[in-house]
Amino acid sequence: MISNEAQSTIATEEERTSRRRVAGASLVGTAIENYDFFIYGTAAALVFNGLFFAEADAAIASVLTFTIFAAGFVARPIGAVIFGSFGDRIGRKSMLVATILIMGVATAAMGLLPTYAAIGVWAPLLLVLLRVVQGIAAGGEWGGAALMTVEHAPEGKRGLFGGFTQAAIPVAFILANIVFLPLTLFLTEEQLSSWGWRIPFLASIVLVAVGVFMRLKVTESPVFNDVRADGIPVKSPFLIVLRRHPGAVVLTSLTVAATSAIGYIKNVYFLSYTTQIIEIDRTVVLVAILVNAAIEIFLTLMFAHLSDRFGRRRIFLFGAVFSAIWAVPFFLLADAGSFPLILVALVGSGIGSTAMFGPLAAMLAEKFRAEVRYTGASLGYQIGSILGGGFAPLIAASLLAATGTILAVSAYMIVLCVVSGIAAYFLGETRHVSIAYERD
Repeated sequence: MISNEAQSTIATEEERTSRRRVAGASLVGTAIENYDFFIYGTAAALVFNGLFFAEADAAIASVLTFTIFAAGFVARPIGAVIFGSFGDRIGRKSMLVATILIMGVATAAMGLLPTYAAIGVWAPLLLVLLRVVQGIAAGGEWGGAALMTVEHAPEGKRGLFGGFTQAAIPVAFILANIVFLPLTLFLTEEQLSSWGWRIPFLASIVLVAVGVFMRLKVTESPVFNDVRADGIPVKSPFLIVLRRHPGAVVLTSLTVAATSAIGYIKNVYFLSYTTQIIEIDRTVVLVAILVNAAIEIFLTLMFAHLSDRFGRRRIFLFGAVFSAIWAVPFFLLADAGSFPLILVALVGSGIGSTAMFGPLAAMLAEKFRAEVRYTGASLGYQIGSILGGGFAPLIAASLLAATGTILAVSAYMIVLCVVSGIAAYFLGETRHVSIAYERD
């Protein structure tokens, strides 16, 4: 017979293996789903203007393209409510599988879309529809992935484990840019515009299959198992969140806004600005974004881990202050036009944004009760994504067009950092809060 000590050792090892599998599946699955969501941004900056808005002038086409980009974000709170409600009632794991499948279908369909030259105005209309479907799927994905990692985490490591969900975002940018980079290097402008742009969208079919396989292998959240074992599922998590946690939703949304906006300015608008406005070779910019994203993977995990030692709020506020200070040098360095200075601009911005972004999964999970946590955390994150990231490229492009100076965009970034910093301060410290299910 196996001794009690040996059984305990085996059980402990099984727990560790399960936690590692959850962290890995969260990182890979969230990266794949965000790859699907982000390649629209890269394609929008590079080729979509002429493909779907052929009759508009360059400035108007750019605004229209980024408006459709924003449409995906407007749909995300809808996904947060739908999948959050099911996630709080049925389980985190099943919703993660559903969202990645929906995202994959929408992305592959986007890669098969006829352009404006083929079907006229129906092309941008269908593009909007698929972008909205992507947004709904993305709106339900983050909350489930964040909760799976945070609720599986051992005591004192919730920040680090949640950081794996956050680190998936720069991984997704790397995937998107790795796919586009050889296309820009080896295809002519005509080839890229006629068929090359479709490859990244269709490639998501293979990636989604990998993500689904990994997510099917993980175990359900132990916290949700406790909720389910209680036998009293919440009938309407959305209404309960609005009734009992309105302040938490508002504060978490405002907290998310700055890091979301800076992320999309840095990785979407920045590509458009440097390649189309100051006319830097797009391969140079794509390589710089790729290198910076690789650095941000480690920065995100580092700051997530530091939040376990020094507190979520303290690390976040450091990031908000740093990002505000860096907002002006960010564009001034880019205007110089050299690869080293562009990379310095991106890495500097990444230090501030990842300090805010790394602890977010744990911060938001710790602000809501277990039985409505999926809905509450998802709503806070996705509304914040609209306030910040969803309209950031559009607002940045409009500010530059209206003022004629890129420093107007810097001022916009500074204001967002101040707002998010104040919200994080009033959100309070959360790292010692219990996330276990507690019956009323």
